[in-house]
Amino acid sequence: MRIAHEAPLCIFDQVQSVTDYDYALVHLFEENQQYLDKFIEAVQRGRHVILDNSVFELEEAFDSDRFLFWINKTAPTEYIIPDVLEDSAGTVHRLGEWMALYEPRVRTGSKTMGVVQGSDFDDIAWCYNVIAPKVDKVAISFDYSFLCPEKNYTPATRCEVFMRGRQKLLADLLKAGVIDQSKPHHLLGCFLPQEFIAYKDYKWVDTIDTSNPVVHGINGISYEPFGLREKVKTKLIDYMDEELTPEQIHAIMGNIRKFREFV
Repeated sequence: MRIAHEAPLCIFDQVQSVTDYDYALVHLFEENQQYLDKFIEAVQRGRHVILDNSVFELEEAFDSDRFLFWINKTAPTEYIIPDVLEDSAGTVHRLGEWMALYEPRVRTGSKTMGVVQGSDFDDIAWCYNVIAPKVDKVAISFDYSFLCPEKNYTPATRCEVFMRGRQKLLADLLKAGVIDQSKPHHLLGCFLPQEFIAYKDYKWVDTIDTSNPVVHGINGISYEPFGLREKVKTKLIDYMDEELTPEQIHAIMGNIRKFREFV
């Protein structure tokens, strides 16, 4: 599994030096010239770059016309086709629209990635079966609401329930014969870093992205030998332009090393 960790600009190069590829959020291209320049440079140096449609950050996918513009301008290795959070039918519709109206105008040779969305296992499986044949890579998220139906988590934490939920989802999709193991997959985000121990035999998982070790390091939290039980609620984009202390950077780099051990 190849790993990417999003990071503030002040340590972008340092984090890039210990990760396998780079993961970009398209809406930040229009908000931060330095951020854009980092990814243009990465592509020019031959780094593998995945361009996200920013649906997690914006709660709706980035404008398709502008997304097409940035794909053609930056030439990412792969890009994530616009999707609709937890809406399988909406996601399939957006995929069909993109493949008909936009993908033919992509001039960069960038490969396509489709995100599976849904509100329960059957919904996810249906969406997977529709999307997978049409894209180069399939992405599966970490925070579908149905993965954590309980209100009382004791003795487990909410994050542990979500973590085990995706572990079970992937195992069940595999057992049901839904997963196309000949196709590469991407795992979007995570609640807890130790989740990935369960996937060491999943050769079909090609890439993962998460800012988890970075955000926790910024907040002065170092991973325990077992990982974490809770996840801070802030997002990496809240820290993109911050200057960090040596202590924060030390915690971040330690977390990144430990994360790779889990993977």
